Amino acid sequence: MSNSPYKPIFEIKRGQTVESIHDGSVAVVDVYGNLLAWYGNPDAVTFLRSTAKPFQALPFLEHGGKAHYQLSPREVAIICASHSGTDEHVAVIRAIQAKAGVSESELLCGVHMPYDKSTAENMQQHHEQPTPNRHNCSGKHTGMLAFVKMEKNTGIEFPAGLDYIDPEHPVQKKILHTFAEMCDLPVDQIGLGVDGCSAPNFAAPLRNVALAFARLCDPERGRVSPPERCAACHLIASAMMFNSDMVAGPGRFDTRLMRVSGGSIVSKGGAEGFQGLGIMPGVLGPDSPAVGIALKIGDGDARGKARSAVSLEVLRQMDVLSHEALQELSSFGPRFSVHNWREIIVGEGYPAFNLQRS
Repeated sequence: MSNSPYKPIFEIKRGQTVESIHDGSVAVVDVYGNLLAWYGNPDAVTFLRSTAKPFQALPFLEHGGKAHYQLSPREVAIICASHSGTDEHVAVIRAIQAKAGVSESELLCGVHMPYDKSTAENMQQHHEQPTPNRHNCSGKHTGMLAFVKMEKNTGIEFPAGLDYIDPEHPVQKKILHTFAEMCDLPVDQIGLGVDGCSAPNFAAPLRNVALAFARLCDPERGRVSPPERCAACHLIASAMMFNSDMVAGPGRFDTRLMRVSGGSIVSKGGAEGFQGLGIMPGVLGPDSPAVGIALKIGDGDARGKARSAVSLEVLRQMDVLSHEALQELSSFGPRFSVHNWREIIVGEGYPAFNLQRS
């Protein structure tokens, strides 16, 4: 008997035959910690990957990073981003680095070609090699370095020989403790690993990640403390929702969802099929509390299609998005056509689950 925490959640049919089945799990939690709905195992433990970025930025902003460096909302958003590496994204990253006295050469995220296809093609045509600022995590790493420099400016001394991404670095310890507190978990219950960009990453139950997203969107009712952290939560949620082009990029799910939803949803995806969503207070009814959603596609979603389609289906079942909004986002799902290389429709992908309700 399988001990998998995941259940069949999304199917892809070719002709009239199911060809592929993705498994997954979902947790929907309100800001008070109540499990409202779920599918599969809502306590499935897995890594957030880039979905953790808003929480990795939180202690920097809680300790006054925005005011210290006079950061704009767009700059705050890109610190929480998995950006596409466009020229505009790089310009915003460079502006933060100039304010913080950070050099691109200090970034330890590595290098990859931009996610944005037109930017990558233009670079190839001009024989331009990617640099760390093109990396989707360069905003996060720039924010971490800016946090280190800000702390040093206040007289805090750090152990010699520790890179800013070392799990033992005081800045990383602050990030870990902040994330654990937002999830309402003891620190020793957070799983630790190394992300693709070499920074520490966290594993936690879906239920607790959903709670963290609800609290990010409604920190007062979520009893987030101290007040500086509440203010930083509001700052991050607003910056991401109203500068969604910084959070992902042209044609990408997080950007499109936040733009279409018009200030009602915080959305942050991560590698290997993870998605975090925060539903702002008042969206589900007058004076309704914030709600968080965390979901995982168990096989990692190599096609990159199931995560966004399942996310939209969860939002549809929770009555978060209007019919018009779902129509605008229909290229992502919940159902989509499968085309072959001649653009002939040969099948369909569709959700295969119903949320259970408490």
